[in-house]
Amino acid sequence: MKKVHIKSFGCQMNVYDGQRMADILSHQGYEETATPEGADLILLNTCHIRDRAVQKVYTELGKLRDLKIEQKANGQYTKIVVAGCVAQAEGAEIQRRQPAVDLVVGPQAYHRLPELLAQTGRVVDTDLPIDDKFGYLPAPKPAAIVARGISAFVTVQEGCDKFCAFCVVPYTRGAEFSRPAAQVLVEVERLAAAGVQDVTLIGQNVNAYHGEGPDGAVWGLARLMQRVAEVPGITRIRYTTSHPRDMGDDLIAAHRDLPQLMPFLHLPVQAGSDRILAAMNRKHTGDEYRRLIDKIRQARPDIALSSDFIVGFPGESDDDFEDTIKLVDEIGFASSYSFKYSPRPGTPAADLRAQVPAAAMHERLLRLQERIEHHRQAFNHAMVGRTVEILLERVGRHPGQLAGKSPYLQAVQIETQANQIGDRVQVVIERAGSNSLFGRKAGPEDLAAKDLATKELAA
Repeated sequence: MKKVHIKSFGCQMNVYDGQRMADILSHQGYEETATPEGADLILLNTCHIRDRAVQKVYTELGKLRDLKIEQKANGQYTKIVVAGCVAQAEGAEIQRRQPAVDLVVGPQAYHRLPELLAQTGRVVDTDLPIDDKFGYLPAPKPAAIVARGISAFVTVQEGCDKFCAFCVVPYTRGAEFSRPAAQVLVEVERLAAAGVQDVTLIGQNVNAYHGEGPDGAVWGLARLMQRVAEVPGITRIRYTTSHPRDMGDDLIAAHRDLPQLMPFLHLPVQAGSDRILAAMNRKHTGDEYRRLIDKIRQARPDIALSSDFIVGFPGESDDDFEDTIKLVDEIGFASSYSFKYSPRPGTPAADLRAQVPAAAMHERLLRLQERIEHHRQAFNHAMVGRTVEILLERVGRHPGQLAGKSPYLQAVQIETQANQIGDRVQVVIERAGSNSLFGRKAGPEDLAAKDLATKELAA
């Protein structure tokens, strides 16, 4: 078989897209290889969210150009493909900057990979087609699903209509599109049949999901998740990434009523200053976000929260930044992602004049990350002594150790000699490391104490 090496940058959707491109190519006689050396086809699935991510792609292409020359000298012709959001944003400019690239294909056109690869010469396809690409994607082979493990991403929504001033997604992924619910359910059923238990429903603005249901009605994300929870074998459900404006009452109620929906929510706020939120076109204020969090916590008191933050957005003052620090400390996120503002060509914010100096951005980012890490470690250390269910996913770092995830997406290691990958195990957390939790299997007395604590929380 021919060999393909796929490297995905950026978000979970790129991971999913990379897997689906591998599925397409497997039907064309390609098998995946972990390294580019010896590959007949090398595919970079790219991210355009920040300038640094774009520069990584061009650095990688320089290395692949040299590899392509070397392999050609040894009688092997290698094709290089750039896919994803950088491909969509820059198109033929990629081939101008790096002539070794054979094909540039956007994220909405990768279902056409077989016909594009069959064309001669250098090819660019960055159309945003009106047809549903998901209807053209072949089913993954069961062996491929098994090899990817017991957790899986499933794209249910793409694109965004929010037009935040800093964001390229509406330009690289297009308008909001929701897959039909029946199509999503078939995919989840196929994953569950191959042993997947933990499913994360993903989208650029996933809680804006409004897909056609099997009954002909429009389904929201809450209704879709209720149906996903009925698929035999699915024990855990998550979703990401969400926008505060789309957290409806039905979705909040799902966190209360749906046992399979994990008590962890990634809900980006981006900033704490109302002035900056307005400049970002976020369509919510800091207090509206706080009230939303209060409402979610009333529905699910044990929920943990994660967020995204941008520091140094054009015009951000010291006082604006202090509002962000205040919000972080008030809410106490279990984890968060934080970045310096990166101007993206074509976005409204890129043309704003009041750019924050690089030194100020750097200083603010360090301070914000210190507060985020403080709250992350506090949350992790608060787990010590608690009994939680862990889904064991893989062999741990040391002999006799298995690793899995808590309901809050924390990495957990336990000592066990049994091959229990795929099992859900009650674990007493005994120690919190810098990035992992460590525990032991719970005994009868631990489970009794957990039941009592659960009843008290419910009361």
